[in-house]
Amino acid sequence: MHWFLIVIEKAENNYSAYSPDLPGCVATGATREVAEAIEIHVHGLVEDGMPVPRSYSSASYVAVEE
Repeated sequence: MHWFLIVIEKAENNYSAYSPDLPGCVATGATREVAEAIEIHVHGLVEDGMPVPRSYSSASYVAVEE
């Protein structure tokens, strides 16, 4: 099993998603389910016999008082 950090950003009329550990793999769509395209990309790598990159990214929130 592979775990990847997926960043989902809300734009004015859609969503976009990418993983810092999968360069060049970007998806856009009308809903947050756009991240499914990242999963399809990884499955494609496996099916093509290509290496799946290791995931090194992490994320956290920072609280900043006003």
